[in-house]
Amino acid sequence: MIALRALVVLTLFAATPAVAQAQAWQPRAGASAIDPGRYQADQHRLEMERLRLQAEQREAFARQLEIEARLSRQRIEAARRPEPIQPSGPRALRSPEEERALRLSASERRAATASDTGQIDAWLDRPRD
Repeated sequence: MIALRALVVLTLFAATPAVAQAQAWQPRAGASAIDPGRYQADQHRLEMERLRLQAEQREAFARQLEIEARLSRQRIEAARRPEPIQPSGPRALRSPEEERALRLSASERRAATASDTGQIDAWLDRPRD
């Protein structure tokens, strides 16, 4: 009895793969073994996946460049000299005597500069032999 059960179980295990193989898709006689529709769909799926991965890589690269640009800009701004301190208000009012002395000294400087410039111009305009 035990031997008979073992024989039935072994027969069922051996017959299952044969039944499964018998039910597999078989191409028609003279037709291609590859299903062209399925093959084309697989090609499209793989191409779409490749393009998606390529787009993700480009997006990641763009984000990386944006971060690097922001960091280098921050580094440059941090290394920049601080702005000079601007005077807080209008200059102080001077007395009329101080204003007159400043105007006289400025006119003396302009006259000295003009006389020096005149000497240079005279030397440049000298007759050439």
